[in-house]
Amino acid sequence: MINQASESRSQSTESLSAKSRSESASSWTLERSRQLYGVKRWGLDYFGVGADGFVSVTVPTSSGQKTVSMQDVIAGLADRELSMPVMLRIENLISDRVVKLNEGFRDAISTSGYNGVYKSVFPIKVNQQKHVVDSIAAAGDPFQHGFEAGSKPELMVALATTPSPESLIVCNGYKDEEFLDLGLQARRLGYQIFFVIESLAELALIIRKAKKWNVEPLVGCRIKLSTKVDGHWADDSGDRSLFGLTARETIAAVDMLKQADMLKCLQMLHFHLGSQLTNIRNVRDGVREACRYYIGLVDVGAPMGYLDLGGGLAVDYDGTFSTQPYSRNYDLNEYCVDVVESVMNSMDQHQIPHPVLVSESGRWTVAPTSVLLFNVLSVTDFEPMPIESEADQEFCQPIGDLFDAMENLHVRRVQENFNDANYYRDQLRELFRSGRIQLRELAFGENLYLSILNRIAFEILPQLSRVPAELTSLHDQLADIYYGNFSVFQSLPDAWAIEQIFPTMPIHRLDEEPTRTAIIADLTCDCDGKLDRFTDEVGEPSRTLKLHPLKNDQPYYLGVFLVGAYQETLGDLHNLFGDTNVASISIDDDGKVQFVEEIHGDSISNVLSYVEYQPQELIQRFRSRAEAAFSQGSISATERQEMLRLYRESMQGYTYFEV
Repeated sequence: MINQASESRSQSTESLSAKSRSESASSWTLERSRQLYGVKRWGLDYFGVGADGFVSVTVPTSSGQKTVSMQDVIAGLADRELSMPVMLRIENLISDRVVKLNEGFRDAISTSGYNGVYKSVFPIKVNQQKHVVDSIAAAGDPFQHGFEAGSKPELMVALATTPSPESLIVCNGYKDEEFLDLGLQARRLGYQIFFVIESLAELALIIRKAKKWNVEPLVGCRIKLSTKVDGHWADDSGDRSLFGLTARETIAAVDMLKQADMLKCLQMLHFHLGSQLTNIRNVRDGVREACRYYIGLVDVGAPMGYLDLGGGLAVDYDGTFSTQPYSRNYDLNEYCVDVVESVMNSMDQHQIPHPVLVSESGRWTVAPTSVLLFNVLSVTDFEPMPIESEADQEFCQPIGDLFDAMENLHVRRVQENFNDANYYRDQLRELFRSGRIQLRELAFGENLYLSILNRIAFEILPQLSRVPAELTSLHDQLADIYYGNFSVFQSLPDAWAIEQIFPTMPIHRLDEEPTRTAIIADLTCDCDGKLDRFTDEVGEPSRTLKLHPLKNDQPYYLGVFLVGAYQETLGDLHNLFGDTNVASISIDDDGKVQFVEEIHGDSISNVLSYVEYQPQELIQRFRSRAEAAFSQGSISATERQEMLRLYRESMQGYTYFEV
């Protein structure tokens, strides 16, 4: 042990109780918040920052654009006892996306002189929630908007919901006999149902069933294109893609249909390049290759008439307008024009009539229409505590070395200072593991180490013109952890599964400077239950997000945007956190928020039943345990009753943190 005089050292650490953070709050502006969170880049003119410091929502209505504050939404949720977390759906945006998609193709067709029409279909798998599907059907009725079904349940939804007999129902995926029986019988009712062939075995079944029911099916052929695409979904195309037919199999399918005298049924060519096509060049290349297949099928005698582009119309999640995995380098207008002109030019060269264009642009349609709202419960920071020690206090050698390292911090030796601090910290931990120092001494030394890192990060690094590579992530290592009242696995599964970036920001206090740097952890007991992928104010990837310090007794709300595609459908019950509360709102012609639908999230009883527990049986088991404790004299009769009451009431409680 060595004796360390601590007076000068304590003085050198007095400034460490609060980190120095950029500007004063008085100089912060709403425009700075807009830039910081990139809302102008990804907000699609739907989301913004209002004069009240809240996120604003702007939607089209029959009386023009109307803007409301998220403050009104939060107040409405509280009035209806819809506690956080809440999945907020904005009905006006669903309608607007359906209209914009159809009008985008209509305008491209009109200006180019294309002689066909466009028919959109919504893939139900993208968001299967009834209110969403019903809203799409209502908004799409004037456009004969249809649905894509990839399973028997989805087909049943489509049959009951498709608004017009001229709307298409496109059946993708593998189909069993029951699926085909249902679809073929529906053809007799006038439904425009296409069975898209995924394999030759499936085609043989379609032929057999069609003959049995004496129904002439509408058949589509899904092809595997050689065109490869950029980004996460590159494997959706090419020879090793999971679905569709090769050129060899396509000709075999034609021969099978000819032999069955059913080639006249082959009227659609279908292809799918990927769920999120980031590069418009991939779109053009894929469409041109698909047209060659279409022309080839016409040449062998198939009547054709429909070209289904599949999905792929991308969402600019990070707002960079680039070929990054979660962005795109084109807009709706360019997409529509490029598709229409590519098809028209290909067909005109061979004097083939222009086909009906079909797309399954589900992600683009619904991603902006939902926002996950949640409150922050607590924060863990990595700021050092005040360093206090007696003048004659003895410390182990590594603690003395850490004191010396802190006194000798210098901008010219910052890498050496950092290396020394890590070395002495490791020595300290080894002493603790071997039993040579006590826990309190370890805690004191680690606080010193944290003090050194904070001084390097916030005092020395800002002075450098070039930060050493090993220190570039130091700010991230010292970032706060904000604990949010939500489950990544239930509400944002793609953030975990495929490292999806979703725009995330506070929904209020945007007139204040966010002085904290943080990541966001969820409620699950899982190290993957976090959000630590964001974009900074210029659109560059960032592992942290700027947030505001919590205020005592005041809630702090965050929003995750563009989550309307896939997230609710793919969510799971990790840690038995169930579905969140859901609110569907509509903004009326007067600019007032109307709550169209309110759905309370899963109770504890609900989620237990999902995993095969019987809530009443659990209550009885707990009652027996409490009765045994009462019989043994461990608890009183009153305490027994209180425990049983609490257990029964908890069964009906929300699975999330209740404030």
